[in-house]
Amino acid sequence: MDNKIQQALNLALEYGGIPGEHHKMWVIDQIVRILSAGQYDELIKENCSGEEGPDTYEWDIGIAP
Repeated sequence: MDNKIQQALNLALEYGGIPGEHHKMWVIDQIVRILSAGQYDELIKENCSGEEGPDTYEWDIGIAP
């Protein structure tokens, strides 16, 4: 299995069950960082852009458990 996929799975399994939406958002953010291979900033910028400009949508980085 690809090392990045294994890292993402390990993170999800270790922290994904911790209660609290803010912690789950942190897990999602960390997984995106691992899998985006150095393109995290660009990916999030594209994700937040929409019909009302570059800040149409928000990206929540959550809070580490």
